[in-house]
Amino acid sequence: MNDNKSPINKLNGTGIRRLFKATYCSIKGFKAAWIHESAFRQELLLVLILLPFSFVLAQSTNHWLVLIFSLLFLLFSELVNSALEALADKVCLDHDELIGRAKDIGSAIVFIALVFLKLVWIVATLQYFSIIS
Repeated sequence: MNDNKSPINKLNGTGIRRLFKATYCSIKGFKAAWIHESAFRQELLLVLILLPFSFVLAQSTNHWLVLIFSLLFLLFSELVNSALEALADKVCLDHDELIGRAKDIGSAIVFIALVFLKLVWIVATLQYFSIIS
């Protein structure tokens, strides 16, 4: 039986077609973040500046992956926060305690990512200059 709720009738399709549509939607998401979110642009610039230094600072492949993941985690957290804020603004632009709390929690996610990035990169820099081992 094939009704409208069947996974086969999903708007994004199935199989390889779904993969291409999902990729297209992801690209649209990156474009929207770039256009509408100054914090995303700033953090992407930071990532692009730090990325080349990851090859210099890394003492092993695993160390390099930690440096890269700290950069990707920052972008991930900003995208989550931006999506949450856009959705919250669509629901209600008036002051609302729960929406404010959701936005604050989204901001806290980005803060954790920034602290993580800072700690990872400070330790890597100190190790590179043999200040710590």
